[in-house]
Amino acid sequence: MIYKNSKIYIAGHKGMVGSAIWRILLVKGYKNLIGASSKDLDLRNQQAVKEFIAQHKPEVIIDAAARVGGILANSNYPYQFLMENMQIQNNLIDAALQAGIEKFIFLGSSCIYPKLAPQPLKEEYLLTGTLEPTNEWYAIAKISGVKACEAIRKQYGKDYVSLMPTNLYGTHDNFDLNTSHVLPAMLRKFHEAKENNHAPVQLWGSGTPMREFLFVDDMAEAVVFALENKLPEYLYNIGTGEDLTIKELAETIQKIIKHQGEIIWDTTKPDGTPRKLLDVSKMHALGWKHKLNLEQGIQKTYEWFLENVENVKKNNTIT
Repeated sequence: MIYKNSKIYIAGHKGMVGSAIWRILLVKGYKNLIGASSKDLDLRNQQAVKEFIAQHKPEVIIDAAARVGGILANSNYPYQFLMENMQIQNNLIDAALQAGIEKFIFLGSSCIYPKLAPQPLKEEYLLTGTLEPTNEWYAIAKISGVKACEAIRKQYGKDYVSLMPTNLYGTHDNFDLNTSHVLPAMLRKFHEAKENNHAPVQLWGSGTPMREFLFVDDMAEAVVFALENKLPEYLYNIGTGEDLTIKELAETIQKIIKHQGEIIWDTTKPDGTPRKLLDVSKMHALGWKHKLNLEQGIQKTYEWFLENVENVKKNNTIT
């Protein structure tokens, strides 16, 4: 059983996802949270992780730590994306098992599914085809974490579960135009264009691909759901089950920011996968569902962005 005073270690608690989980747990009355910054604990170091777990004796580990990046970073550093992510998760999963920890929540990404799998993506499509080449190194690492947790469930009967979120966005996001994902990048572009006398905004591609977006606090709520319940299977998709075109996303952000200029689509730039939508029926059947719709989530994100805009400009991003 998990209690409000149960000791919970959140790996990666400074990141967008980890910090959202930390905030939601505090709001729900969990008082015994543990975190360690990368300066204090190098999760790639097996001995250091083992000693940290032995010293702090958490009852639950939530793994929200990973080396992440876009297509360019994945292409330039394939070995690091494969090896460092495996080191981080393997060290945490194995240390948890060795320490007798009964509950482990592993967070991955929808990129674990085959590139050409049918839509919407069901959990059972895992390992049924080849991956998207631009992020296969990261995906393979995450798949190995999913399978490690499944193996522990099978062999030791422990409650180790993997949650695979769709595209996440929200407060504490990365707004660096060189490295951010599509939604925060658009938000910043439209804001700066509005400040610049409603200048035109140029966006990549045709605007026709379809994508699904989940506000990060809803992801955190799914983690709490997994924490407070023993989920019957080893793998669950976390998303809204709804998608929209990139063009519709741009128009939604433009409306919220009140930018009145033109949107120019640079069709010489790639579109990426035509569609990527998660089937979230398994989590819905258990009782979890997202709360915020896209407009509400973007509004909240933009309000936070405005409060922190000086940090964004100074550092080109927020951590």
